[in-house]
Amino acid sequence: MTNIHRCSWPGEDPYYVAYHDEEWGVPVRDGQALFEKLILDGFQAGLSWITILRKREAFIKAFDSFDPQKIARYTPKKVERLMQDAGIVRNRSKIESTISSAQAWLDMEESGQSFEDFIWGFVDGKVVQNSWKNESKVPVDSTQSIAMSKALKQAGFKYCGPTICYAFMQAVGLINDHTTKCFRHKELS
Repeated sequence: MTNIHRCSWPGEDPYYVAYHDEEWGVPVRDGQALFEKLILDGFQAGLSWITILRKREAFIKAFDSFDPQKIARYTPKKVERLMQDAGIVRNRSKIESTISSAQAWLDMEESGQSFEDFIWGFVDGKVVQNSWKNESKVPVDSTQSIAMSKALKQAGFKYCGPTICYAFMQAVGLINDHTTKCFRHKELS
């Protein structure tokens, strides 16, 4: 059996390990997939990522596979149904912000700006390759995440502060923040 070196944050939890090994830091270039991840990161605010990860399938089902066109048309009745769904985080503000963010996504797309190009524009379309030896050195935000947060908020998105945006950028591969000893760092470089 080989000894695989990975970032320490997933610990031994199988959900976390699989997420780290297969998803975290892999560049995502699909607008709807980016929207899904941004929304899930917003739902994480004040909670642990593992909580959201374990509820992800329920979120996908509850939010119509994160289709912004469907979410933008949610009614107060749909919000009430979501508030009763024990499979997701039942936070009215976060649910309502998802609807606002879907409307902002549609406005952006209708104006001719793809969400994918908008998001990747903060790193000039290329992955930022960091070389952190120790996870304690990894920042919680950056100039890019601060700019992204400001632009998203101006566009009408909610729950997208600089720290949420930085976590989002790490997760969807805009930034490679796997530590240099982690086997994924080299694979994603």
